[in-house]
Amino acid sequence: MLEMGADQVDEAVAECAALLRSVADRDWEVPAGSLEWSVRYTVEHVADDLIAYAAQLTGRATSKYVGFGITLADGMSNEDAIGVVTATGGLLSAVVRTTPPGVRGWHSFAYGAGDRTGFAGMGVAEVLLHTYDIACGLGVERWRPPGQLSQSLLAHLFPHVQPGPDPARTLLWATGRGDLPGRPRVTAWHWHNAIVLPVEDEEAADVLELRELSPAAAMDLSVGGTAGHTWLGDDPDEGSRAAGAMVARAYARGTHRPEWGTFVLVRVRDERALGTLGFHGPPDETGSAEVGYGLQEKARGHGHATAALRALAVWGLGQPGSPTLRARVDPDNQASQAVLRRAGFTPADPPVVEDLDEGMDLRYERRA
Repeated sequence: MLEMGADQVDEAVAECAALLRSVADRDWEVPAGSLEWSVRYTVEHVADDLIAYAAQLTGRATSKYVGFGITLADGMSNEDAIGVVTATGGLLSAVVRTTPPGVRGWHSFAYGAGDRTGFAGMGVAEVLLHTYDIACGLGVERWRPPGQLSQSLLAHLFPHVQPGPDPARTLLWATGRGDLPGRPRVTAWHWHNAIVLPVEDEEAADVLELRELSPAAAMDLSVGGTAGHTWLGDDPDEGSRAAGAMVARAYARGTHRPEWGTFVLVRVRDERALGTLGFHGPPDETGSAEVGYGLQEKARGHGHATAALRALAVWGLGQPGSPTLRARVDPDNQASQAVLRRAGFTPADPPVVEDLDEGMDLRYERRA
């Protein structure tokens, strides 16, 4: 799996510190590459972000940043400033290692929250990108973000960016720091934290969430991994692995769109993954998107699929364009048809569609 966690934070901070030590004897009051900030202020900014991200998780912030930050003391030497970066990087990596998987803290990108993986990724992004800015500002033209770390960062926080043969160059292009053959220059950019949809079910005793699957996790799931989750019944079902493979293929083609992929259904009390639900892609030119779903065998029969599909449908139909949601089901699968009906889907007209590979399916729809 393309990991994103404490080890990756440590690696990024070590790369930054090594570069800074190589230029510690230079004047840091020069611009950091294309930024308006000086190199010294950019170093301060990196340290401030690292400790702020740690605080968002430890403080369990829900609506804003925890109200403190770091400022380098007047007269602090460049060497001492490097120590501040390594110290704050260590704090973030320690917090990421010890924060439970379901905990989230506030951040504006995206949907007002990030989990430990998201904040690790954001920390790595800030460190790598601003190290590049500093290197450019001080004329260290050879410095580039490490390839494996860039690849992992892209697959976690930039799911909308088609990967390329050179991950570091792709990352720099995606953040407005370079050109890439065949792709237009980027002038505005953002990263993407996975969306989490609450599943409301008054009849269910358990609190459930739908957590968006990143391309990195999807690739891991498709080749036999767990996508970073603990699954009810130990191993993911084949339907979930197929859903992961669908996301992985779309990401490789550059057609994956955040929010319109696969979600893992998680039982919050014990962080068990119960199955996957999601979309087979973004809405087409008619405003129609197809949904799919499947649960672990031990999770069936409790109304979880109905509640989760209803939550997914409400979210999808609430997006711009009010798409129609479609589903296809085997005519003999009465249980799945019952789930669709309880989730607000009705038989389509015409009700039958032929699939040359799989035979005849029944079609269901739900409209806004």
